[in-house]
Amino acid sequence: MNLPQIFVEQMKEILGPELPEYLESYEKPKFTGLRVNTSKISVEEFERISPFKTLRRVPWTPNGYYYTEEDAPTKHPYYYAGLYYIQEPSAMTPASVLPVEPGERVLDLCAAPGGKATELGAKLRHEGLLVANDASASRTKALLKNLEVFGLPNILVTSEMGDKLDRYFHEYFDKILIDAPCSGEGMFRKQAHMIPAWERQGPEVFSKMQREILDQAANLLKPGGTMLYSTCTFSKLENEGSMDYFLSNHPEFHLLDIPQSEGFAPGQSELVNSTFPLEKCVRLFPHKIDGEGHFLALLQKDGERTPNALESAGKPSKLPQELTDFLKDVSMPVDTTRIQIKDTKVFLMPEGLSGCKGLRFLRSGLYMGELLKKRFEPSQAFAMVLKKEEYASVIDLPATDERIIRYLKGETIEIEDGESTKDAGWQLVCVDGYPLGWGKLIRGTLRNKYFSGWRMNA
Repeated sequence: MNLPQIFVEQMKEILGPELPEYLESYEKPKFTGLRVNTSKISVEEFERISPFKTLRRVPWTPNGYYYTEEDAPTKHPYYYAGLYYIQEPSAMTPASVLPVEPGERVLDLCAAPGGKATELGAKLRHEGLLVANDASASRTKALLKNLEVFGLPNILVTSEMGDKLDRYFHEYFDKILIDAPCSGEGMFRKQAHMIPAWERQGPEVFSKMQREILDQAANLLKPGGTMLYSTCTFSKLENEGSMDYFLSNHPEFHLLDIPQSEGFAPGQSELVNSTFPLEKCVRLFPHKIDGEGHFLALLQKDGERTPNALESAGKPSKLPQELTDFLKDVSMPVDTTRIQIKDTKVFLMPEGLSGCKGLRFLRSGLYMGELLKKRFEPSQAFAMVLKKEEYASVIDLPATDERIIRYLKGETIEIEDGESTKDAGWQLVCVDGYPLGWGKLIRGTLRNKYFSGWRMNA
């Protein structure tokens, strides 16, 4: 690969005698990975049912695996069931390192397309709140889809700058992840097309942007909270330089140690003449690990973290009869005091989030479905949140059944006697016990209700 000479010189300053080994890594194979959705399936169960023959563990992420192209995981029904997310192995590190606990308020400030947000949401176990934000409104559509495929109900998907979020969420979050826009040097080996963009718009442009984002995030984190800053670049300006700037301007923050894994390299204070212990940061290099380049810094805000005070859900409101009738078949806990109906659409709001007036958002809470002419039509997102045992009428087919692929393509399928819990009405369609979507059974024929925007290509 023909790398810009100025980039090679910068890498020589960072790597010293290791530079030849780094340059040789461009000739080595690239690595692909998937990350198991532990809110739906345990790692042990995934390994038991996995159809993929070449999986091996990613050492720094307990639910991460390498796979090879022959496995083709995006073509398997388990992918559509949200059992895993396709993610470059080193990019799994930030969400893995940020210590999220159920019930916390978590912000992914630069969230699209959702690789890190889906892991943060899985860690919450349907408790607390995940705000997944991206300044680009067009990118939030893919973000929302990935969160819904993962079956995450307690979400708010926004498209705002950090200063606007501060008006609503000042010192609100327990944990914040900033996977910052960057010059992408760590991806050159995998995506050579990024090099011309780097030559046009390099670290100087991005470092300014990163520092603004960090300043904004500082106001959103509550005292005692934890923040993870990461990039997929090697630039000292964007990595150690941004950390030195931030710590110099925010004395209420300090760096935390990051759990180590084989191949992790420390940050380098001397690159930017910093007096802060930037060696606590982590650098990932492709000649040291089976993955691409990354940088991580884990920060804590001084102070005592106060428990989250939940807003009162208010008095139960009378729900439309058609919605009440549908929910009789649902055993998943549904706090009806948190149900909001906007026009004909029904939403289940997360705890502690009553409204978002004035915010530019794509989704608040779980979109449950729509009220249409005296009937309730459940949404694709609602199907993905449920477990098989939480709906009264289920059609559960094995992944090897050709009807599963036909269902995912949007086709009508025939159901034999005994294959459904009930012989008519709404059915939760599952693959090996994991929900895929809805169908409506009429005299042995399942009318396909799988969301058209998610269908498998023919």
